[in-house]
Amino acid sequence: MSDAASNGGAANGALAGRVVLVSGANGALGEAASRACAMAGATVVLLGRRVPRLQRLHDELAAIGPQPAIYPLDLLGATPDDYAQMAARIEDGMGRLDGILHAAAEFQGLTPLQNTDPLEFVNALHVNVGAPFLLTRACLPLLRRAPDAAVVFVLDDPHRVGRAYWGGYGVSKFALLGLLEVLADELEQSSVRVSALQPGQMQTGLRAKAFMSERPGTWPPASAYADACVHLLSAAGREHRGQVWSPPVAWPPIQIAADDGIAASSTATTPLPLPMAATSAPERAP
Repeated sequence: MSDAASNGGAANGALAGRVVLVSGANGALGEAASRACAMAGATVVLLGRRVPRLQRLHDELAAIGPQPAIYPLDLLGATPDDYAQMAARIEDGMGRLDGILHAAAEFQGLTPLQNTDPLEFVNALHVNVGAPFLLTRACLPLLRRAPDAAVVFVLDDPHRVGRAYWGGYGVSKFALLGLLEVLADELEQSSVRVSALQPGQMQTGLRAKAFMSERPGTWPPASAYADACVHLLSAAGREHRGQVWSPPVAWPPIQIAADDGIAASSTATTPLPLPMAATSAPERAP
């Protein structure tokens, strides 16, 4: 696979007959991936905490694919019993589960660790690592019944978030990689395959919390990676079993007006915007 945008999974029915649970369906990547999964034939279970947004997405997906479902849940406060109940309701309502896409993320802005509220740090670890573990654990019995099931995590570039000020979010992404490796090894001989998508930089609300001065359109939208999510959830995703996939996407270069009025293309030499000060508002996909 050389280009995530050219997989064609959403167009060729790659997920026909499958039930896929998307956590963080309210977020940029979760919403785009849910839409692509529905177009690929999947019955999508939308998990998130903002019901009005879930309802709008639900209505959109119902018009382009199988009838989706909504499961409202705040990952920050959900208990193991809540996840067990969720799995039971999916089994009762859908009869099966073929895939999970963990697209939820907790990020409250860039802050030095010394100045980070301890609860904020713990919350990031809980939503970004604890919740994916609890959700996957509750759904594993259902996933094991499927002839080909997939658990897909979403990682971030360790060279970017493993640096100053990324706090609990940065730490959690390293921990999530560890969860991926342990789970993939444990399930190596089963019908449940585990992999991760590590997208490139995307123009999302979460990114805007860290790079507030960045021009809109600097990076591709999250939808550029939606077909990559479909690919990993589909049977074709077997080639990435136990792996972290960072697919390239085609994206037009930024056009900057030159002094003589002629547009000049900006490529990799464009300086990366420096992170801005931390914000107080949380950005949590679900």
